[in-house]
Amino acid sequence: MSTLSVEATGETVGEAKWNALRDLERLAPGLDSGSVHFQVVSEGERGLLGVGFAPARVIATVAASAASEVVSRGSDESVAETHARELVERVVGAMGIRVRVQVRENAGELLVTCSGDDLGLLIGKHGQTIDALQTVANAALHRAGTLKPVTVDAAGYRERRRTTLASLALRSAERAALGERVLLEPMTPGERKIVHERLQEFPGVQTASEGTEPHRYVVVFPA
Repeated sequence: MSTLSVEATGETVGEAKWNALRDLERLAPGLDSGSVHFQVVSEGERGLLGVGFAPARVIATVAASAASEVVSRGSDESVAETHARELVERVVGAMGIRVRVQVRENAGELLVTCSGDDLGLLIGKHGQTIDALQTVANAALHRAGTLKPVTVDAAGYRERRRTTLASLALRSAERAALGERVLLEPMTPGERKIVHERLQEFPGVQTASEGTEPHRYVVVFPA
């Protein structure tokens, strides 16, 4: 058999894809969602007052060779890497986004890297979607006993964001050195840490975090 294929339904196309992925994972546990091809058979009908409802229907297909690679790949992964990869694959798959997920564990973190064609949708406006995914991944793996932080990245977004924040921090410090109190936009804890660290040695200014999550922000002010 050259391919594995399942048909699934749901109230929406996204839900149908999620159900199809779950069925495929029963056949090949840990399957990479980025290797799955979806065919939308029907987008479904909502009906009026529940009358005439028809579910969305999709067919999910994956090459049997890709499914067979899962066994060997899984044996090379740590438990934490496997948990992180499977979690991100399932959440992203439920969003209807096709990506390939790779996980690398080092001494300080689990780095989850997503590649594919729909990365703009995955990143979201101002990184809101990928930040939310990263928050979910950290919470889920922490409950599962993984103490290392999880970083979820796509298309080099994290490094570009780090560069942007470093530039923003320096511009804010220059204003603060002239006597101005500068309030930055709300940021995630990781982003605030980048700003604090970048300005730690900047002469004549101090930084502090104020506000409450998820609207906590950095303030740069004269020392």
